[in-house]
Amino acid sequence: MNEPAVAPLRIGVLGAASIAPSALIAPAKRNSEVTVAAVAARDGMRAAAFAKKHGIEAAYDDYEKLVTAPDINAVYIPLPNGLHGRWTRAALAAGKHVLCEKPFTANTAEAREIQALAQDSDRVVMEAFHYRYHPFTLAAEKIAASGELGELVRIETAFCFPLPKFSDIRYDYDLAGGALMDAGCYAVHMARVLGGEQPEVTSAQAKVRDPRVDRAMTAELRYPSGHTGRIRCSMWSSDVLRVSARVIGERGELRMLNPIGPQLGHRLTVRTDRGKRVERFTRRPTYDFQLDAFADAVLRGAPVLTPPRDSVENMAVIDAIYQAAGLPLRQPS
Repeated sequence: MNEPAVAPLRIGVLGAASIAPSALIAPAKRNSEVTVAAVAARDGMRAAAFAKKHGIEAAYDDYEKLVTAPDINAVYIPLPNGLHGRWTRAALAAGKHVLCEKPFTANTAEAREIQALAQDSDRVVMEAFHYRYHPFTLAAEKIAASGELGELVRIETAFCFPLPKFSDIRYDYDLAGGALMDAGCYAVHMARVLGGEQPEVTSAQAKVRDPRVDRAMTAELRYPSGHTGRIRCSMWSSDVLRVSARVIGERGELRMLNPIGPQLGHRLTVRTDRGKRVERFTRRPTYDFQLDAFADAVLRGAPVLTPPRDSVENMAVIDAIYQAAGLPLRQPS
C-alpha cells in the first residue's frame, strides 16, 4: 500500500489562539501542500488539548521549542500584538518562514527592524491581511485604479464591531492593544490599497478606554495626488457594526460591503454616468486564498501582496494616527 504524500509545507502555530482554526487549520485541510504539524502554548495541557481537538501531530509547552523544531519549516504567529515582532525575529533566526497576524508589529520602528531581517534572509515573511488576497478586493483595487470612476476624490473605509469585554487583551496597552491596532489596521490597509498611494494623516480623534488605549478612532488622510480619505474603526462605540469601503471619483463611486469577510456575504456596487452594476464573487474563504499565496511563495518563490515593506508603510500610518490623536505609540511587549 502506498504511503500518503507528505505535505511539503509544515506549519507550527505559536499560541492556541481562537483565530487559528478558521485562519489556518481549516484552510490547511483544504490545501494538499500544507500541514499544521505543531502547536505551542505556555500551558502544555492547553497545547495538548488544542492539538487533540484539531488533529495536530505535536504539542509544545514552550514557543522556542516549536520555533526550533527541525520538522517545522514555517511558523504562524497569532499571539498578542506586542509579541509579533519578538517571535518573528525568533522564527527568522531559526530559519523558518513566517505568516504573522496583523498588525505586523507594535510600531513602525519595530516593523523596519523585521523588514531588515527578512531582507537579509531567504525566508518568506507575510502579514496576514487575508482580505487582501480575495478576488473581491483585487477587483475593487483594479476598478479604483482603472480610471472608470474618474480622478479619485475621496476614500472612506470602516471596520467597527462591538467588543464590550474590556478585560480582553485587545484593550491592553502592555500588549500593544487598541481599536486602531485591531480593527483599524484593516481600515488603514484598505485606505492604502484603494487610494493607490501612501497617505499622510491630517487629523485624528480617539475615543478612549483609558488615557492610553483607544476604543474607537477616526482619522482624516491626504494622498500625494490630492484626494482625501477617512478611516473609522471601533471596538466599542455608537457605530456598533460597520464593515465597508467607499471610493469616490469625479465620475462615479464604488462601494464595498463586508470587504473583510466576503465569504459571509458581500456586495460590490459601481455607479457611474454609464449606470449602475453590482458584482459578486466567490464565497471561498479569504483565509484559503491567503494560505494559497503563502504556500506559493514558500514553495515556488511567488511574490506576496503583504510583504514587510507593505507592513512598514501600514504601521507608519497607524503611528501617525496615534500621534495626531495625542495617544502614545504602542511598544513591544
